[in-house]
This record gives sequence, C-alpha cells and structure tokens, in this order.
Amino acid sequence: MTTPDDVLAGVGPRLRQVRKEREVTLAALSEATGISVSTLSRLESGLRRPSLELLLPIARAHQVPLDELVGAPPVGDPRVRARPVVRHGRTHWPLTRQAGGLQAFKVLEPQSREEPDPRTHEGYEWLYVLSGRLRLVLGEHDVVLSAGEAAEFDTRVPHWFGSTGEGPAEFLSLFGPQGERMHVRARPAQA
Repeated sequence: MTTPDDVLAGVGPRLRQVRKEREVTLAALSEATGISVSTLSRLESGLRRPSLELLLPIARAHQVPLDELVGAPPVGDPRVRARPVVRHGRTHWPLTRQAGGLQAFKVLEPQSREEPDPRTHEGYEWLYVLSGRLRLVLGEHDVVLSAGEAAEFDTRVPHWFGSTGEGPAEFLSLFGPQGERMHVRARPAQA
C-alpha cells in the first residue's frame, strides 16, 4: 500500500521529468510561476516538501493536471503503474494492485552465481519465463526453464529459483494469498 510519504517522495523526480521533457529551465519556470529558483530546485531534489501552493502554479505553467505531478493514475485508467522494487538484487514489478488474492509480478533476475537456498511457505506459485534461462530447484528436482516454459508448484515443497549464471532472466511470477507469508528455512535441523 502506498503511503502519503511515498507519494510525496515521488513528486520531486516527476517535477524534474516534466520540466526536462518540456525543455524548460528552472529560471524560466521561476519566472512563469513566481516561485524562486532555489525553491524549485529544492522541490525537485526532495529537500522541500511539496504543497498545493507550490504545485498548482507549476501544474498551470506546464499545462498538466495536478494528478500528473503527484502521480495519481487517471480515474478509470486500467493500467497498473507500479514502481519496481529491488529485493536481494532481483527487480519486481507488481502487476496487481490489491494486497491479498492472487499476486502477480514481472521479475528480472540478474546474472549471478548464487547458491540455491531452498525455502518453503504456504501457497501455490506459477513461473513463466519471458527471456533468458531460470534455474528452479524444487524438492529433489533441479531444472532450467527457458523462454516460453512455465512451472507450477506447491510452495510448501522446498524451492529456490535464480540465475543459471549465463545471463539475466525475465519471468512472470504468480502466487496465491498465502504466498506473502515470510519464507521459512527448509533445511533439516542439525542432529
């Protein structure tokens, strides 16, 4: 879920992007809005918290809706506009909006030589490889999936997926609501 702080943190980069796309200098924007160059610079760099008093004149000067500067999707727009999230070197693009229910991600697995570390959690998962090759360790199986291949499995079976070491892999990951629970190590206890 996006918090107000997340929304506000994204305003500065969007302000800079809109201004650069229109090839407008800070000085020209300052003249058009009556906002000082230093305030505009601090807004774009995130050092100044955005407010309506500052954003409204900027939106008017660029002739864009305020929503475009704040990052709100247009009402009724069916596109999912999620920011990528990087976890453990792997980039995830959420493809579903609501928490709970079936979750979908597009994932970019970088080239690496990471050793498999199988884990388990409640749920059921599906993987579909878009490009590259993805290694899947599932219980006793150790397979490599290529572009166009898919796998489905019960996530209570110890599993791990990652790079084959030959290059990056891009894939879709779908999992049930229980799949959001924390992963638990699947290694047997030492005797």
